[in-house]
Amino acid sequence: MAEDSQGENLLSFLQPKNWKINLLAPRDSARKLEKSLLKNQEIIEKSKFISRDLSWLKFDERVLDQARDTSKNLFDRLKFLAITASNLDEFFTIRVGSLYNYIDFGKERTDYSGLREGPFKHTLISAAKEFSIEKHRLFLEEILPLFPANGLKMASISDLTEEENAEVELYFNRTIYPMLTPMVFDNTHTFPSLLAKTLIFGVVTIGHQSFKQGKLKNEKDPKISFVQIPTNLNRFYVLEREDVVLFLPIEEIIRNYIHLLYKNVEIESLSLFRITRNGDFDVVEHEDQETDFVDEIKKKIKDRRLGRVTRVEVEKNYSSFLMDEMLDRWSLDHSDIFVKESILDFTSFWQILKHPDFKDKMPKPPTVVPPIGLKSIQIDDIFETMKKGDILLHHPYNNFEPVIQLLEQAAEDPQVLAIKITLYRISKNSRIANALLRAAEQGKHVSVLFEVKARFDEENNIREATRLQKAGCFVIYGIPGLKTHTKLLQVIRNEGTHVMSYAHLSSGNYNEDTAKLYTDIGLLTTDSRITQDIAEFFNVITGHSMPTQYEHLITAPRDMRNRLIEMIEQEVENFNNGIPAGICWKINSLQDNKIIDALYDASNAGVPILLIVRGICCIRPQRKGLSENIFIKSIVGDYLEHTRLYYFHNAGEPKVYGGSADVMVRSFDRRIESLFELVNTRVRNQAITILDWNLRDTKNSYEMQEDGGYWKVESNEPFNIHSEFYQLKEENLINQINFNQYTITLEPNNSSEFIN
Repeated sequence: MAEDSQGENLLSFLQPKNWKINLLAPRDSARKLEKSLLKNQEIIEKSKFISRDLSWLKFDERVLDQARDTSKNLFDRLKFLAITASNLDEFFTIRVGSLYNYIDFGKERTDYSGLREGPFKHTLISAAKEFSIEKHRLFLEEILPLFPANGLKMASISDLTEEENAEVELYFNRTIYPMLTPMVFDNTHTFPSLLAKTLIFGVVTIGHQSFKQGKLKNEKDPKISFVQIPTNLNRFYVLEREDVVLFLPIEEIIRNYIHLLYKNVEIESLSLFRITRNGDFDVVEHEDQETDFVDEIKKKIKDRRLGRVTRVEVEKNYSSFLMDEMLDRWSLDHSDIFVKESILDFTSFWQILKHPDFKDKMPKPPTVVPPIGLKSIQIDDIFETMKKGDILLHHPYNNFEPVIQLLEQAAEDPQVLAIKITLYRISKNSRIANALLRAAEQGKHVSVLFEVKARFDEENNIREATRLQKAGCFVIYGIPGLKTHTKLLQVIRNEGTHVMSYAHLSSGNYNEDTAKLYTDIGLLTTDSRITQDIAEFFNVITGHSMPTQYEHLITAPRDMRNRLIEMIEQEVENFNNGIPAGICWKINSLQDNKIIDALYDASNAGVPILLIVRGICCIRPQRKGLSENIFIKSIVGDYLEHTRLYYFHNAGEPKVYGGSADVMVRSFDRRIESLFELVNTRVRNQAITILDWNLRDTKNSYEMQEDGGYWKVESNEPFNIHSEFYQLKEENLINQINFNQYTITLEPNNSSEFIN
């Protein structure tokens, strides 16, 4: 109150000028915004759904919590800071970009929270700002102070010795200076196209001279220009001393020497900023010509680079003159400005983590173990091994090698007739792609459904798909109107007396790099009940077949939502008849409102529902009269949880499905997806045990609350699945989920949910 009183006295002293209104405007605007946000919060709390976008931010908060963990070393904590930065970039590129698609074109949209597009944007940006502020506080106050003890320093020009200064100056003159291009904006120059996720200096200069009517005249008006920092330069210039490695941000080098680009004018201000652009686009697909389709993808990739601006990150003490001009050009307001207390782009920490002196400081995962049922990691003959029975691979605890071996052995085996596979995201220098190329060269029929619309991987996918096509593979560039997200592989082999099918079905991509970082399941099988369904499914997605029914496969967009709802309703019927019932799912995202409503109905009927949802979760757990029997946890830790498993108690004879699909509208309506039933008893029990151990975890777990918030789970007897799964043995397997054991919730100060 004292501050307000002093402000009013100052304003009265300045009257009778109009300054009072101008000075009061920001305060009034802030109060109005605060009142609006409070009203929005009331609406949000009444909704029976959690906002998808606000839930995304809650997930990023859980990732940031890993960076708070003092049991991790500095470099591990830096890794999680870098991940949160990438996540938030994607959030503003896709989710906020999608919101602007409604706002810019005047289309109505009501979020799951109950808010229309305008009020929701204010709520979303406010939440993102709170998260951003906390992220930078964490770095400055808790993580940066750890640098010296770990042999590194975030340096400034003033920290350098005379010799180091000379070295940096030489680097600027020889390497950086020739690459810099000031881009002026004035009456004769259009506003330049600035690149997204690139560090840019906004420069305001004064003291210009120009020729007018044959005379040299001094101009009074300031001018704006931009200097983009080339993205092919390292983010830090590294200087190595005997006891410490200095990381000098490249923007500080340019800031120190930028006057060399502006001779005979005065630099009034320098403002370092970074923008994010809308990358959410729909592809106009052409059924007739693949080249049209690929060209359309390429055009959309280019459009993404120059899409509408969705966020401006800027350092403190920026030029208001510059910022007002940019906001006007980009149809933004001051609420879209994110002022940063430290370096703008935390993704730059990857350069520190990959430095030779520190790359070994990251925790090393334990050695991979053989899949349940196999005695060794090494497999001499994958075909003979698969004939002995189904194998469930659980990555990264089991390595990805058996899948690669299946393809590489198939490529060389003269008895193999054909290979069919769906590809979504593959690694660079992919052994998967190389094996397919080799198979084609060996004269085998290779069919590849290559989804070139995999977001942010479009260019790599187009390049690899073209390479496969030139080698003689039959390549299909996705299905018009749908994104192919299912993960299926089939090898057809002539066994002499008969033709046999070897298959792999997975929750994760055919990517040997991410298989070391993501938890996923993959099923290797020769079971004809499964392989026949896969053969039918490939005929559907590569041709025009329409089977009446799959035996053990559930597919989208055909019937996945309806089948899941049917199985939910069967659990309700069982419960009402006094038969044991329950539902337990492990998924990445839960957003489809029809499925959520079915789960609400099951909860109200009394069916216990345990959900392990890593990221977006739009269902409200434990709301009285709505979801009292729904319990939700999220697991975030050293590995990215990517496994999808669906368990239905089924009167004590569980039905368990794995696959590529999350519970999302896009998964059911706009994607080709599949869930596969685990019919082999040992494999099914292994999947049930995976679910059970996820429920038991107390090291990486967060319990979701009715309001959409999360409590960190703590226990005096921690159980860490990211280490325990390396110890899993066949004798540990169970055949049912004990729902009575896990439907217990405790108060936050006692927080250890899902534990007896």
